[in-house]
Amino acid sequence: MSGNYKILNGIDSPSDIKILSEKEVSQLSRELREFILESVSKTGGHLAASLGSVEITIALHYVYNTPKDILVWDIGHQCYPHKILTGRKHLMSTLRKKNGLSGFLKRNESVYDSFGAGHSSTSISAAVGYEIAARLKKEDKKVVAIIGDGGLTAGMAFEALGHAGGIKSDILVVLNDNDMSISPNVGAINKYLTKILTSKTFSSIKESSKKVLKKVKAIEEIAKKVESQAKGLVTPGLLFEELGFKYFGPVDGHDVNNLTEVLKNLKDKKGPRLLHIITKKGKGYKLAEQNPVSYHGVTPFDIKTGKTTHNKINNKLSYTQIFSEWINKTASVNEDIVAITPAMREGSGLVEFEKKFPSRYFDVGIAEQHALTLAAGLSCGGLKPIVAIYSTFLQRAYDQLIHDITIQELDVLFAIDRAGIVGADGETHQGIYDISFLRILPKVVLMAPSDENQMFKMLNTGLNYKGVAAVRYPRGQTLGIDFIHSAEVLEIGKGEVVKSGKKIAYLVFGTLLHTVKSVANDFDATVVDMKFVKPIDEELIAKICQKHQYIITVEDNVISGGAGTAVSEVMNKLNLKNHLLNLGFPDKQIPHGNQNELMSELQLDEDGIREMTNNHIHIMESVNKKAK
Repeated sequence: MSGNYKILNGIDSPSDIKILSEKEVSQLSRELREFILESVSKTGGHLAASLGSVEITIALHYVYNTPKDILVWDIGHQCYPHKILTGRKHLMSTLRKKNGLSGFLKRNESVYDSFGAGHSSTSISAAVGYEIAARLKKEDKKVVAIIGDGGLTAGMAFEALGHAGGIKSDILVVLNDNDMSISPNVGAINKYLTKILTSKTFSSIKESSKKVLKKVKAIEEIAKKVESQAKGLVTPGLLFEELGFKYFGPVDGHDVNNLTEVLKNLKDKKGPRLLHIITKKGKGYKLAEQNPVSYHGVTPFDIKTGKTTHNKINNKLSYTQIFSEWINKTASVNEDIVAITPAMREGSGLVEFEKKFPSRYFDVGIAEQHALTLAAGLSCGGLKPIVAIYSTFLQRAYDQLIHDITIQELDVLFAIDRAGIVGADGETHQGIYDISFLRILPKVVLMAPSDENQMFKMLNTGLNYKGVAAVRYPRGQTLGIDFIHSAEVLEIGKGEVVKSGKKIAYLVFGTLLHTVKSVANDFDATVVDMKFVKPIDEELIAKICQKHQYIITVEDNVISGGAGTAVSEVMNKLNLKNHLLNLGFPDKQIPHGNQNELMSELQLDEDGIREMTNNHIHIMESVNKKAK
């Protein structure tokens, strides 16, 4: 690193922060922010949120005795300062790379990472669990949950707040408000008042006053009414207080010394407390401050210009862009189409849709459960909802998918982005389970396109299907073939032989088709584009099994319960005795890393599929020889 990090270079653990003066702590904030910017500009990662959480991270580690005291971070987008201050500064060059530092919190990465998180809104629930455990085990430790205003939009966060308030859990919740602006009341007067409100002196005076007032009932009742009405007028935390939390703030989240003072005052207070801080995403980097969405997740970039330094190989469209083109074109001629996204407008390709059809666009925030039941209601109302959602986030609303949509056989189309290996975001974001959990649901039509043109047709097919349909597609670029805006629909449940051969047949689900076609040439093998996971083409499977000795299924989903399992079920049903090999993702967590590197390691690239095919044939032939 090129920067001069005089204070930061002396920080190897949080204990090193505690000996710093106020002036040195302020300097540490500046150096830490500069280091994050310099580091992430080279590696890529989640930048804006981490730049905004520098001061609160320093203050928390300054005041609390971590890792004995527990800090539970939400999501992990804001965790880079935490990683750097807890002994991982030297690993930041490996961020999100294979075998390198995770972009999120991981319990097996550091003792300071108390709870793993890649999805949002989990921190308060986990913190309550930690606090209860400490209480039952009679352990003397403090517990803090840090959550953003976006994470607080999820119902789970409010469920946790309600529970914590109900049991008077001894936790501190830090609300890092960097967008929603629950209250703009940040300034010198508010800073002063917050210090007073959190001080022991004020608490003592307050309790003493209550005792005096109790002796004069009339005055006490008047005071209660005045206090209640005044709170409703001037206190932004009335909602939290109704949930059983003592509310403090809002506080300037970039004044590190004031934050430290406030946290010291709050540390030894008992019961549920909520500290509301106001921060700015991208703080300290003007380009990120001006456009925090663009700098939420970044590829390597030039700090001066903000322009990416990542080499673009070609101008191929992404599968997300194909979806965007499809929904914009289709919605212009079908007024019943409405689009829903859980806070992923840019990621899911709905920016243009919102501009063109604002009244038909619904961003529900980080609230996947609500997104699906909203879709159910829209469908009941006669509209055609299209839920644009990442595979990993669809998992969070599985009950709503079953209870509210599939049981009622409602007319909803799911555009499932980031299916398969996502890459750098790792275990929490790999979209490797959707085939398994979707195909077990009755009457669901589940499609996996092999290229961009087929994806367009599948979206048309799902749109025309009167029921639950889903199109799953990967992150990244398409094949770059001539793209046609086709109005064609596919015959539901029918696959297609795209290459004829002998002895070996590959049954492929999704974009791995073109990898398999290259491998098939080495074996003179048949290649089948199955297209539909459900309903699966039983007739075609039977025909293929009649003509081939070896059947090999290929999918970018876990093998367990996946498309290959569906083929095996058909073969068992029809009493077909062919040698079957299922290729897909193994029964283990898949870590972060480059997509191509991971696919190679998992043996789902050309070399891996070729090797697995050879090994299978060799084993089966050996078994057959022994049997004879």
